[in-house]
Formats: sequence, C-alpha cells, structure tokens
Amino acid sequence: MTQNHPSIAEVASLVGNPARANILTALLDGQALTAGELAYVAQVSPQTASGHLGKLAQARLLTVAKQGRHCYYRLASPLIGRMLEGIMAVAADGPPRYRPAWRGDEALKELRTCYDHLAGRLAVALADALAARRHILLTADGGIVTAEGTDFLARFGLDMERVGQGKRAFCRPCLDWSERRPHLAGAIGAALAHRCFETGWVARLPDTRALSLSPAGRAGFAEVFGLHPD
Repeated sequence: MTQNHPSIAEVASLVGNPARANILTALLDGQALTAGELAYVAQVSPQTASGHLGKLAQARLLTVAKQGRHCYYRLASPLIGRMLEGIMAVAADGPPRYRPAWRGDEALKELRTCYDHLAGRLAVALADALAARRHILLTADGGIVTAEGTDFLARFGLDMERVGQGKRAFCRPCLDWSERRPHLAGAIGAALAHRCFETGWVARLPDTRALSLSPAGRAGFAEVFGLHPD
C-alpha cells in the first residue's frame, strides 16, 4: 500500500530535530518568516536551514510562498500548531530537562499566540469566563457557541456568519501548555484574537510569541469579559 502522508515516526523524527523544532516553534505565532530568518532562529547555516525547510515542506508541516527574491514559510495549518502546543504541554509535565523554556518565559505564560488564537493565563481565563456565562460550552475535544454567545460575540464585533464559514473546527478547546487547562481555539478563537489585535487591546512583542496588553485592553477585558489581568 502506498503511503501518501508521513507516518507518526516520520513526523516525530522531523519535529524531534533541535534545529527543526526551533524553526517550527518560531512559526507558532502564525506569521511567515524567510529562510534567512529561520536559519538565524535555528542557529544553523542558510544551507543547513534550506535542507531542514525542504524536509518540513515535503512532509506538509510547512507551506512556502515565493515573494520577490524571498521564500516565506509558515505552518501548514492550525493542526500543526495544535500538535506543537500539545507536545509542549506534555513536555511541561515531564522532567525539568524537557520542560519548555522560551525567551520571555513569564510573558509567554501570561499572554501569547498559539498559531492564530490567544494562549496563556489570560486566554484560559477568557475561555473560563465565556463558559461560566454559558456563551460557549466546551467538552474535552469540542465545543459550541450558544445562541446567547453568538449575540454576545457579535456585539463584541465578530462577524459570526463569516466566522462560521470554512472547513476548520468552529469552536474547540486547546490545551494550554503553561496552564495545563484549555484556552479557546478553532475559528472562534482565531476571530477573538483578531478582534483583540484590531481594537489595539493586544500587540505583538519582537522576537517572541508573547503579547503585550495595552491600557485599553486591560479596561476592555474588565468591562466586556469581567477579567482583571494582573
């Protein structure tokens, strides 16, 4: 039988290489980076990075788009981000030598991106607040947005009809590696994150997945969701 997709062992081997792991985690914020930028992140030569990127793209872990003289790489899908975040959650429960230790560690634990949605303490608190108000109902592996939740999120500025389009999961939990509890992912999680960026509540920090929370964001999370970030 011909295999069209990489096996578990092949994927594990690809992700398990330190340089490739650094490349993949650098792309966990959902943005695209050039081969040169990823070579720097992986601390390898451009030639070595090119080989790693070719293998990751061939296994469909990355996609590549050519723009001018540069090729831009990003994670192939939210599923890849979910896999990486899951590995980090497993590592966080393991012996100290295996636990994630990224630049801006405390800031990452407070608020960060997990591919295209929010993660960290504040994101877990956000999921809890939406669930407590019964705006969303989450199970171990899925979730729904209630009618009340649909109205609430629409008032917050989400285009709920547009969010519901597409093939990806609409609403689901994603295990947060730093909190060991779920934050909100899927199309709803991505739309909430986009709205928080759009309103200026959160902003990206350079060279890390950690996000900064603006004064407007602190006030907004308190007013709209009843949250009071430290």
